[in-house]
Amino acid sequence: MSELTPILRQYHEIKSRHKDAILLFRLGDFYEMFYEDAELGARELELALTARHRGTPNETPMCGFPAKAADSYIQRLVKRGHRVAICEQLSDPKESRGPVDRDVVRIVTPGTATEDALLEPKANAFLASIYSTKKGYGAAFVDVSTGEFHVLEAREMQELLDAVAQFAPKEILYPEDSPCRLTLEGEDDPAYTPLPPDLFRLKDAERSMREQFEDPAALEASGVVKRPLAVQAAGALLSYLRRTQKRPLPHLREVHVLEGAAVVLDSTTQRNLEIFRNLQDGGTAGTLFSVLDRTETAMGGRLLRQWTVRPLAHKREIEARLDAVEEFLKKPTERGAFRERLERILDIERLTGRIAMSTANARDLAALRVSLEAVGPLRAMLAPFRSSLVETLRDALDPLEDVHALLGRALVDEPPVALREGGLIREGYDAGLDERRTLQRDAKKYLSDLEARERRATGIDTLRVGYNRVHGYYIEITKARAAKAPPHYERRQTLVNAERYITPELKEYEAKLLGAEDWSREREYELFCSLRAEAARHAERLLRTARALAALDALAALADAAHRFGYVRPRITEDSRLEVRAGRHPVVERIAARDGFVPNDLKLDNDSRQILLITGPNMGGKSTYLRQAALLVLMAQMGSFVAAQEAEVGLVDRVFTRVGASDNLARGQSTFMVEMSETANILRSATTRSLIVLDEVGRGTSTFDGVSLAWAIVEHLHETPGVAAKTLFATHYLELTELARVLPRVQNAHFTAKEWRDRVIFLRKVEPGAADRSYGIHVAQLAGLPESAVARAREVLRNLEEGAFLLDGSPALLQGEHRPAAARTEQPSLFQEVETDALEALRKANVEEMTPVEALAFLAKLRDGLPNRRKKG
Repeated sequence: MSELTPILRQYHEIKSRHKDAILLFRLGDFYEMFYEDAELGARELELALTARHRGTPNETPMCGFPAKAADSYIQRLVKRGHRVAICEQLSDPKESRGPVDRDVVRIVTPGTATEDALLEPKANAFLASIYSTKKGYGAAFVDVSTGEFHVLEAREMQELLDAVAQFAPKEILYPEDSPCRLTLEGEDDPAYTPLPPDLFRLKDAERSMREQFEDPAALEASGVVKRPLAVQAAGALLSYLRRTQKRPLPHLREVHVLEGAAVVLDSTTQRNLEIFRNLQDGGTAGTLFSVLDRTETAMGGRLLRQWTVRPLAHKREIEARLDAVEEFLKKPTERGAFRERLERILDIERLTGRIAMSTANARDLAALRVSLEAVGPLRAMLAPFRSSLVETLRDALDPLEDVHALLGRALVDEPPVALREGGLIREGYDAGLDERRTLQRDAKKYLSDLEARERRATGIDTLRVGYNRVHGYYIEITKARAAKAPPHYERRQTLVNAERYITPELKEYEAKLLGAEDWSREREYELFCSLRAEAARHAERLLRTARALAALDALAALADAAHRFGYVRPRITEDSRLEVRAGRHPVVERIAARDGFVPNDLKLDNDSRQILLITGPNMGGKSTYLRQAALLVLMAQMGSFVAAQEAEVGLVDRVFTRVGASDNLARGQSTFMVEMSETANILRSATTRSLIVLDEVGRGTSTFDGVSLAWAIVEHLHETPGVAAKTLFATHYLELTELARVLPRVQNAHFTAKEWRDRVIFLRKVEPGAADRSYGIHVAQLAGLPESAVARAREVLRNLEEGAFLLDGSPALLQGEHRPAAARTEQPSLFQEVETDALEALRKANVEEMTPVEALAFLAKLRDGLPNRRKKG
């Protein structure tokens, strides 16, 4: 260390306190990285790696980037899961002897970013904290950029996983002596950050909570203090935020306890229903959120996203939302004007977060000023509305006229991003600043006037006033006329042909003028910081207004979607019925708009139609129908109108899905293992109020195993008390349709198709009863399978259907000699077959015209004609 330069010694001292972060070390107008950080940074950011003292024992790898471009570079590092410690210059280089004072002012992590460049506008960025004991789990979720704070206590791991899936945190904190890894389907893996276990100790966590929530009554009223595991998770999270942000967090003043107020959508369901990401490329196109999100503001989009992933579980709250959406729908003129005005509202939530944390710049305050200007007119536009929710939200809109007026008086119309370069504060706001500005602006005229006055006073017409960087301002007189210099002229510099003087007046003016620019910049920065601090005092008012605007934006967006896409208001009930007339898939109908989408009805309840077994051809529409049902329920309970002609939705507590084939090779799980794991979770967690969507369960193993498992799963859902949930079960196992004969609450339905000229036409219409075939070979032909393979498949299928067998009794699948079914040995079937002759007789019988006695005689004749299969002896 003794051989290092003073700056590198300073770097090592600071780096030793932040070993787990990439240290951005401020040097003038650049951020520099050294040693391992430089090598990592150069690789991640594609920067040139240089070195000091190259080729010597003191070689120091380094790389850097301009400070003004820092946001984009930090964004790339954080999105790759790195922690970034920002080390700034804390003292003025002009006044420092040796290296300027430096220290880390903030640590940016995946879960603590607040800059717009680091965040998705319409998605929250939650930081999570998890604490586990034998008694259960505590969890806390905070979005630092918006001030949202939620806590949870869970007895079971699945409950914790469901909550984590809904908040999708960017970073998860946990005690370093208790490793934590959670796998969330469909989401990017979060960053995991271990913390010292003492931060999770109950006493330390309680103290951390009290420090944040200065009002004990408010903390008590939240109910969190009665949940010690949640307190331990939340307290550790707050301690972590103080360590990384290194400043107060005045916008975190409310904490909400999560207690079953929402429908649960686990990560598997979110993925299978393509709520936020599609299954093709993981993008947002073709998702439910992409259809419903017609919000005008970023904060409205975030709130609508939360409504989508956490649908309401209580009828009264759902009806209140539906009332508001309906009123916006029935007032198209007012809705249009309101949404147009909303376009002027910027992200007040995140602006407030940065203001409260003292990271906002002048443009952030200007954006807040513009946004507040629109609040009053927006509130006035809502005067005709009478729905209770809209009235409540309207009353919560605070224009903050005092804050708006202050920002209007203080800030220029278009302030620069840089805070220490001046140009922030409006003239007339500060007298001292105005004086300095006038001094700077009038300097040339003043010096010209001074020169004219001194010429007249001295009679020296060649006298001039000048300036140089070394000696400052001066009055210059030629040598020939130097004797005429007045007594109060003080010699400042002697030249070959002239003398230069200073006067008390010019000295005073020089001091003012030379210091005016630096003084003005510092004064503007002081005034801005004071302005930002004053705005921060109103963080709670700002957030209350922001959240009311977000809710109004989301409601108006749902109304706009209902208007554009022809949605209707669902009837919400507290019984088990789910009835939909002419229902449509809200996403597929947008994609299939040109070809036309075929609507279908649906009827389920827990009394007579609990399980609907759906059969039919590949590509016939089964999977769309299943997802459509789940999405319509989800939309109804989030307070949206639905894609149907009519809908009655009995409240559900969870939506489960098991759809499609996927594997998890990293965890050593095959496709079938994942399928069975997801199904097992459904059977363990479902209640009589759940909605279950199962698509092709059992297809990942042998036919007999698959049918047996599917059969048993349907029986379990039908017969097990407390698990008998409404279920849609799509399958190609036609054997399962027999269940409708023995289980009273199982019904069959099928998707129709017609054959024409050796082709199949998918009608995509649901009809009662079971399908008679799956048309798999036709679909293979449509997919482009070679004709030779298609022809051979048809031959094998005929052999199986006609009972063609080889001489040894095995099915005639190979191309070669076989004998007809009449000569074959009897083969056992999975389910007992009824003889063909008896079936044919039944088909031909005119049962409508039979008397009861004739019908009994007919059945006796059929029975007597059946061969006796019992073994004798």
